[in-house]
Amino acid sequence: MQSSEPSAPISQSEEIDTHSASLRTKFVVEFWGVRGSIPTPGSSTVRYGGNTSCVEMRVGEKRLIFDGGTGLRVLGLNLMKQMPVEAHIFFSHTHWDHIQGFPFFVPAFMPVNKFHIHGVIAPDGTTIKECLSDQMVNPNFPIPLQVMGSEMKFYDFSTGDVIRIDDIEIETAPLNHPNFAIGYRICWQGKTV
Repeated sequence: MQSSEPSAPISQSEEIDTHSASLRTKFVVEFWGVRGSIPTPGSSTVRYGGNTSCVEMRVGEKRLIFDGGTGLRVLGLNLMKQMPVEAHIFFSHTHWDHIQGFPFFVPAFMPVNKFHIHGVIAPDGTTIKECLSDQMVNPNFPIPLQVMGSEMKFYDFSTGDVIRIDDIEIETAPLNHPNFAIGYRICWQGKTV
């Protein structure tokens, strides 16, 4: 028998506080997009949201962003209140629902911001910069990648590589997904996500 009472809302942000000696550290995860294939805004998707894949992690002083679906646009609007912004953006793969928010990521157009963009080299040798650039050409989009004014550095890696950003270790592994996709495991100060 189902209860007629509404269930408690699911938190979109999970914060883990740890204490190491006198140092207070934070590991925060926030979901800006959780849908696959196509954004589905509307009253029926309010509980979990209607944007496609985008997860933000604040690991100590670093900001990591995973995937650039339509949730990246909403995250970008939030980041406009926190400029200047520096972040590492990791793409699991380049299906449209994981990259279509990138051209609408307003902080990437601002010269005061800096983004490190990471992606696996595709089986055909295509880099993450090429994939993002290819979606931003006519007739798909009127503004090319080169017009984005922020400082952008692109990093290509291979499946199985370990990426280190200061004291953060990011392991990569293949996922079972059409074409290919990468999973990430983030390790920092004894915590793993």
